[in-house]
Amino acid sequence: MSEETKTSMGKMDLLEIMKFLPHRYPFLLVDRIIEIDGDDSAIGIKNVTANEPHFQGHFPEMPIMPGVLLVEGMAQTAGAICARKADEVDNLVYFMTIDNARFRKPVVPGDQVRFKVVKQKQRRRVWKFHCEALVDGQLVAEADIGAMMVRKDEE
Repeated sequence: MSEETKTSMGKMDLLEIMKFLPHRYPFLLVDRIIEIDGDDSAIGIKNVTANEPHFQGHFPEMPIMPGVLLVEGMAQTAGAICARKADEVDNLVYFMTIDNARFRKPVVPGDQVRFKVVKQKQRRRVWKFHCEALVDGQLVAEADIGAMMVRKDEE
């Protein structure tokens, strides 16, 4: 893919992500999205720092980012691009399913995680994505996730 194509795809900074996702610190797990192709694919970034609250107990002597938070970061990346594509600022994207989750390597403070999400299919307000979490180009986790857009007044 050419640099011109990559830059024309789109990006989201933290403030724009917060327009589309209800999550806030300490549970907002995507710092920015550096590549977006509609709702077909995206790459989100999470800078892992030692001062994150989960490291106090997971684990104090050897901090490792919990796998469930890696999955949540992948889901948030997918949810943000779904909501942005549909221009659904006032609606919510719910994490529905997780399949085929695999955790390959630990993620530690100082790592930068890239959440790569690729749409597998969509039917109305439901999306299925294959997601990967990578650190320095190496696969650390992967999962297939499902998400659904819900109007706030339908909750």
